[in-house]
Amino acid sequence: MADILKTVTAGQVDVDRLPRHIAIIMDGNGRWATRRGLPRTAGHKAGAETFRRIATYCKNLGVQYLTVYAFSTENWKRSADEVGTIMGLLKRYLQEAVATMERDNIRLHFFGDMSPIDPELQALARETDEITEHLGADAFQANVCLNYGGRDEILRAARRFAEDCAAGKCAADELDDALFSSYLDSAGIPDPELIIRPSGELRLSNFLLWQCAYSEFYYTDVLWPDFDEAELEKAIVAYQARDRRFGGVKK
Repeated sequence: MADILKTVTAGQVDVDRLPRHIAIIMDGNGRWATRRGLPRTAGHKAGAETFRRIATYCKNLGVQYLTVYAFSTENWKRSADEVGTIMGLLKRYLQEAVATMERDNIRLHFFGDMSPIDPELQALARETDEITEHLGADAFQANVCLNYGGRDEILRAARRFAEDCAAGKCAADELDDALFSSYLDSAGIPDPELIIRPSGELRLSNFLLWQCAYSEFYYTDVLWPDFDEAELEKAIVAYQARDRRFGGVKK
């Protein structure tokens, strides 16, 4: 831990003003592999290792929540081989998580519509949810967006609210930001203060559309497999230099 704080100091990160929640669009795996003459699947394997390393660094640094975009509702359009590789990597990660979550005091939660996902992967996700429930609320939490789309999340939340209204559990005129947020996949989790997108693309790609209303955005040309602790520090330093007014004016 002392080495981490020494490194952070050198990178000018203020550990007393860390974003509580960081979200990352893990982009650039395919291009990373293509530039090296490798199959796209090799990029996803490298990207999975980057996720493990960055999640560990966030935990040690003191960030409370990390949300990553692993597989979108649109990613089913990719080749069966690429989709199969991504799901296989997720399965391996979940198997490791089940064995180590309690030891490492790491909570794990999924955003997205899990119904089209392989039943074995769904079962592993449920197992991680059960372990998460037994861990303290102050433990580091990684959120994995799987078969996730921001518009899809909002639609699913709206349908659940409508169903509750029809069942007499609530009334339409009771709906406000806080109540609607409780129907989202991220219910109970603070909105991300910082959203990072590697790879040089300058768009959200349907990621956390409701939750990003007042997030700070950081873009970098570095491809996700090459994204390291130093790159994360650059993003946090940039975030800490922003003037966050939330629509108001500072006096």
